[in-house]
Amino acid sequence: MKKERKHFMASVKLGPKGQIVIPKEAREMFGLSSGDLLVLLADSKRGIALQTLDKLDPVLRSVFDGLAPEGEEA
Repeated sequence: MKKERKHFMASVKLGPKGQIVIPKEAREMFGLSSGDLLVLLADSKRGIALQTLDKLDPVLRSVFDGLAPEGEEA
């Protein structure tokens, strides 16, 4: 029986178009496939995080749903 990994760490390189490749081990850990939608969360002090939309906390999702598109006021 294969043991599930709980932790993974790797370095990734930012490509010329600002893209990164999520390592295979991490994609398998979270069941990610080509075309899956990820949410990028960024905080200038705490860093960057990626999360799948289906696992994003519902309260946080409602905050994003309520944001006006860039250039428009709410």
